[in-house]
Amino acid sequence: MPVATQASLKGLTASQLARTGCNLCLNNTYHLGLKPGQEVLDKIGGAHKLQGWKGNILTDSGGFQMVSLLQLAQVTEEGVRFLSPHDGTPMLLTPEHSMSLQNSIGSDIIMQLDDVIAATSPDHARMKEAMERSVRWLDRCIAAHKKPESQNLFCIIQGGLDLEMRKECCEEMVKRDTPGIAIGGLSGGEDKESYCKVVTACTSLLPLHKPRYVMGVGYPEDLLVSVALGADMFDCVWPTRTARFGNAITPTGTLNLRHSRFARDYRPVDSSCRCPCCLPNTEQGGLGVTRAYIYHVANKETVGAHLLTMHNVHFLLSLMGKVREAIVEDRYPDFLREWLGIYFGVDEGGIEKWPGWIVQALRGVGVDLIADSMRK
Repeated sequence: MPVATQASLKGLTASQLARTGCNLCLNNTYHLGLKPGQEVLDKIGGAHKLQGWKGNILTDSGGFQMVSLLQLAQVTEEGVRFLSPHDGTPMLLTPEHSMSLQNSIGSDIIMQLDDVIAATSPDHARMKEAMERSVRWLDRCIAAHKKPESQNLFCIIQGGLDLEMRKECCEEMVKRDTPGIAIGGLSGGEDKESYCKVVTACTSLLPLHKPRYVMGVGYPEDLLVSVALGADMFDCVWPTRTARFGNAITPTGTLNLRHSRFARDYRPVDSSCRCPCCLPNTEQGGLGVTRAYIYHVANKETVGAHLLTMHNVHFLLSLMGKVREAIVEDRYPDFLREWLGIYFGVDEGGIEKWPGWIVQALRGVGVDLIADSMRK
């Protein structure tokens, strides 16, 4: 899911976002609760109308701001007390208020308010408190949710990097039988090996017929490995944020198009991509943008960020479409080997440069990259 935190994906209009192939984007409850505020959302008829978006919306509950705005937040059993980053106005976000805000937003998928702390925190007692409180807050969210027939409430599994704590949380959350289940508290600086262990531990305990959403994941390699480990849904600001720094995601890695070596590169950003940015202007909807043009505007004109945002969002959505196709056709292991092989390339001796954490994670689900490479 592309992240449109404040009902706007930076650099794109709603119609431009739709052209990337996006059907589901993320808004943030905390930020929309502050501005434009619940009264405006109720009056206009929700976030779909506010932003002119005809697709689906998932709203984060505001729990992540406990980490990102830690200096402005105080957590108690009642909820989270924030100071507005806009004007310092106090705000109490409780599970009940989070549900009320999300009911007003009208998002298709709503998230429970959870107690979030960094997965790398060494405070085991605080981590356990956050996990257990998240379960209690889910019960309050379920009781306060006014529109279960039109808005799907997802629970969020917490527990840091402690696998036993994660398993305990999974067992409790599954009992609540929410329409979908998220794995939260990751992508906050933990090593990849620990990340994979947590995802694997959680997905092994979750119902097969319900979507599993790993929050905050967006690097191509993380997406592909996480799918192999049993996850279905993801969101991340990275594709759009990195676009604003002149970076384009491609099948062979990320290109920094602000580098002078692209000043006379008249090729499209990615010749295999079908986004408007990369399509030739001889095709309908194509803009015929070259790497040289992005280099020219990236440091001084906002259009460079807009074009790369369009490309990066389309690229990852297209990648996930290919993932789904490979799974349906029962060839996902082969797809992994081919795509990751191109992405990471080979060394001077012609040996694939697989990152160790990827080799280890995939081996755990029956995909041995090294053994398969040696058989070629």
